Amino acid sequence: MNPVVLAYIYLGFAIISEVIGSTFIVKSEGFTKLLPSIAVLFFYCIAFYLLSHVVKVIPLGIAYAIWAGVGIILTAIIAFVVFKQSLDLPAMIGIALIICGVIVINLFSKTAGH
Repeated sequence: MNPVVLAYIYLGFAIISEVIGSTFIVKSEGFTKLLPSIAVLFFYCIAFYLLSHVVKVIPLGIAYAIWAGVGIILTAIIAFVVFKQSLDLPAMIGIALIICGVIVINLFSKTAGH
């Protein structure tokens, strides 16, 4: 398999793992509940392990920008759906700008690794 494609697959799983870990932070209630706290550590370890393989192929700045952007978007969606937390208009505009930034990086940047 093409190393760049594999790196983006790893990045996708890293982002998903980080978002799951972030979701468990809420459930851990300040790390006072054991099982959710263990889940946070477990999913964050997976996320950073996968990210360590991603940056072998994709430059760190690009990988982290995608990681952060997509992670913010997915975390906001989970916060809305699971925890019933709403977003105001400035937050939604900010998320839209993040989406635009990730698209610009992937379509137009020569450093994106593809």
